Amino acid sequence: MTRQRRLVLSLVWLWLVLFLVVPLCIVLKISLSAASDGMPPYAPLLRWVPGFHIAIDREAFSLVLTDPLYRRAFLISLRLAFVSTLACLLIGYPMALAIARAAERWRTLLLLLVMLPFWTGFLMRINAWIGLLNDGGPIARLLVWTGLASTPPKLLYTDVAMYIGMVYAYLPFMVLPLYASLSRHDPALLDAASDLYATPLRRFLRVTLPLSLPGIAAGCALVFIPCVGEYVIPELLGGPGAQTVGRALWTEFFDNHDWPTASALATIVLALLLTPVAIVRLWRR
Repeated sequence: MTRQRRLVLSLVWLWLVLFLVVPLCIVLKISLSAASDGMPPYAPLLRWVPGFHIAIDREAFSLVLTDPLYRRAFLISLRLAFVSTLACLLIGYPMALAIARAAERWRTLLLLLVMLPFWTGFLMRINAWIGLLNDGGPIARLLVWTGLASTPPKLLYTDVAMYIGMVYAYLPFMVLPLYASLSRHDPALLDAASDLYATPLRRFLRVTLPLSLPGIAAGCALVFIPCVGEYVIPELLGGPGAQTVGRALWTEFFDNHDWPTASALATIVLALLLTPVAIVRLWRR
């Protein structure tokens, strides 16, 4: 390994340690501390009584694992993430395939249109959906005008609005990895399949889809993981029943000031998300 490469890798590892490992250790330390009045609202993990003593409190983990409220929040978040990821895949795959198969002069423009929402603030984009989905908004009027509904339907503050917001916000994270995978495919493979009298559907199922599996996996990971902990969209568009993990974290941190419980909740969510990734990595070895 050259000196320059070691320097570059050391900078990467330093960044990961400072902004990933250290914050995770802080969260884990808080989750093992006892709640107390004051600021910060938790007791020190290392105490002098005299002599150093580590006071580990597992009450926060016990509460999160046994309380039905948190179990329901986990299930709602997992369902929200799964449905949103599936919807993004079903919508994003044809989009990515169309961009990859488009003429070279159109690809840059199409990719720019996919990334265009990122040029506007996230909160501004989600707030725009409040105006679109309210009872007197354009979507409700359009449904009445087309005859799909006799009266303006209730869209805002429902699960439907929440899923619409999730798909809208995270669709580019599915399209871009899929496009990166599909654009590297050799067109000669499809030509060879055509020469063997394969139908378009068979060419897609036997050639295009298997080769795009890495892009599908990357896109699903980029959508599913942030969707599990999403707070803003369920808070602004979802109904009162959408008590997700993100909303539970906010409540414990800022309303109840119970930092150990919130940290335990965050630690368990992280463990649930990292465990499948670690299993896949070990299986591939």
